[in-house]
Amino acid sequence: MSALVEQIDKQRLPRHIAIIMDGNGRWAKEKGEDRLFGHFHGVESVRNIVEGCAELGVEYLTLYAFSTENWDRPEYEVVGLMELLVNTIRKEVESLNKNNIRLHVIGDMSMLPDYAKKELDEALEITRKNTGLNLIMALSYSGRWELLNAVKNIAYEVKSGRLNVEAINQDTLQRYLCTSGFPDPELMIRTSGEYRISNFLLYQLAYAELYFTNVRWPDFRKDNLYEAIIDYQGRERRFGKTSEQVTVEDKA
Repeated sequence: MSALVEQIDKQRLPRHIAIIMDGNGRWAKEKGEDRLFGHFHGVESVRNIVEGCAELGVEYLTLYAFSTENWDRPEYEVVGLMELLVNTIRKEVESLNKNNIRLHVIGDMSMLPDYAKKELDEALEITRKNTGLNLIMALSYSGRWELLNAVKNIAYEVKSGRLNVEAINQDTLQRYLCTSGFPDPELMIRTSGEYRISNFLLYQLAYAELYFTNVRWPDFRKDNLYEAIIDYQGRERRFGKTSEQVTVEDKA
C-alpha cells in the first residue's frame, strides 16, 4: 500500500471528485505518436483512478471525457475516440458491475453515433442497481450547453403554466441541470498543467477546491490522486464565511 494513502483522513474525503483528463495528445506527441495513442493509454489511467476512488470510499467521480467542442477536432480523431469509448465500455462494464460501481452519463447524447448510444444504454442498465461508487462520464458535454438547456426547459415550464416565475430559485435551476441527482464536486483536478476549467461544470464548481498538476493524464495514477486529496484536506473551506465563523461552526 502507498505511504501516501496512509496520510489521508478517511473521515474527511471529498464526497465528489471531478477530473478534467487533459494531456493525452501532448503525451503522445512527446513520444512521437499520434493523438489516439495518447487517448488509448489514457484508458489505463481511468481504470486506475476509478479503482482508487472506489477503494477509498469516494461516492461520486465525474470524468470529463468528451466536450461539445471536441466534435470540432479532426474527423479521424473523433471517430477514433468514439470507437475507443465503445470498446472500453464493452470491456469494462463487467468489471464495473463486479465492483458495485454504477455508471452515469451527462451531456448531449443526441450528438453521439447510434452505436455508441446503444453501448452506453446497455452499460447504464447493467450497472443501474449498483450502490458503490457513482462513476459519471461527461460525454458531449459543456457547462454552457447545460445551462442553456436548463434555461430553455424552465422557460417551457413557465410558458405552459406549470411553473410560476416568482417561484424560480437556485433549487429550480439545479433541478434542470444534468447533475440534479448528484452533490456538487468538492474537489476538481485538472492534469497536464493547464489552469482553466474549460467549460466544465460551470455552475457546480462554484465552491469546489481546484487542484492543478503538470502530470499528463496517461501518467496520472493513484499516488497522484492521493496527493490531490491530501492537498484538499489541508485547505480551509469557508464558502464565503470568515475563518473564525468556520472554526466556531466546526466546534459546534
